[in-house]
Formats: sequence, C-alpha cells, structure tokens
Amino acid sequence: MADLLGSILSSMEKPPSLGDQETRRKAREQAARLKKLQEQEKQQKVEFRKRMEKEVSDFIQDSGQIKKKFQPMNKIERSILHDVVEVAGLTSFSFGEDDDCRYVMIFKKEFAPSDEELDSYRRGEEWDPQKAEEKRKLKLAQRQEEEAAQQGPVVVSPASDYKDKYSHLIGKGAAKDAAHMLQANKTYGCVPVANKRDTRSIEEAMNEIRAKKRLRQSGEELPPTS
Repeated sequence: MADLLGSILSSMEKPPSLGDQETRRKAREQAARLKKLQEQEKQQKVEFRKRMEKEVSDFIQDSGQIKKKFQPMNKIERSILHDVVEVAGLTSFSFGEDDDCRYVMIFKKEFAPSDEELDSYRRGEEWDPQKAEEKRKLKLAQRQEEEAAQQGPVVVSPASDYKDKYSHLIGKGAAKDAAHMLQANKTYGCVPVANKRDTRSIEEAMNEIRAKKRLRQSGEELPPTS
C-alpha cells in the first residue's frame, strides 16, 4: 500500500516553483503587449486607408489634376495606397531607389504616362513633354539618316513607259526614227559669194565713193552757162 501511494505521488506534477511562476507572468504580459501593438497597428492601417481614400477621391473630382505625387512611404503604406488606387480605377507607380525614400504617383486612366515619362521618373528627373518631343524627333531623324545610308541612293523607276502610253498618237517607232545626231553648222553666218550683189572689194568701193564726191563738188563750183 505504501509502495502504491509512493508511485502515485511521484507521478504527479510538482507545484511550480517561484521562478516558474515569474516566467509565466512575464510571458503573459509580453503576449498582452504584443496583442495591444497588433491592435494599434491594425487601427493605424484603417485610419491610413481612410485618409488615402479621401485624397484619391479629391484627386478624381479635381478636373485640373491629371497626376498626383505622394510623400515617401514605407512598404506597407505603399501597398495600401496601390490597393485604394486600383479600386478607384486609377493607375499608380512607385519610384525611388531606397525603400524608405520610395514614393507613389497616381494617374488618371485617360492620362496614363508613356514609357518615356516613366523612364524619366525612374531616373529621378522631372518630366518635360516639350523636351521629350524634341528628343523623339531627333532620334527619328537620326534613325532615318542611318536607314538611308544603309539603303544607298534611291532609283526611281516610272510606273509605265511614256512611249507605250502614247503609242496610239506617235506610233511605236516614232521616237526612234526621229532621233538623229545633231552636228554644228560650220558655215552658219557666212553668205556665199554667188549670193552677194556687190562683188567689189572695200577699197574699190571707197575709191568710187570718193570719186563721186569730188565730181559732185566740182559740179557745184562751175558757174552756170548762159
């Protein structure tokens, strides 16, 4: 009987010592603090979501705004904002290198950013549509020049032969038959001797003119006859 009672007593758990009671108390207090922190964090998320919903709603109603840049946020806050934006039917992107410095930009659907604009934000630059258009035109001109250089000179071939088109007017062989070699007329401007009326030399003509002139002068000097 004594042996049976001893075995029963030995199998029973010993009452906790003073040290074990203190450990359990601290564990209960730590669990309570953790639960309180979780409830506070949950409440902060709810309040943050409500605030983001208000800002997104104001952004949608403002017709003068097409995009909005938010202050840097942590990963959880950015995730909440992205969710709010998606529910509202907008577009959102995160930019920034360091996690603590990353921020969110939201855009209205009809003013969604282009790839060039997104690249500009990713580089940490402000988006300038005018400068971007100038760069686009410059790249296009350079690409066209490179393509033209690779293709070489362009040979333009007519869609049809004009001789075939107007063959009913000029005939098939008209152009070929009419073609001839042009030669310069070496006698152009020269008058044949046979066609000249006056065959005298210049000296003979001048002597004759002088003789007529002297004869006329001598006739004028003679007195009239009675």
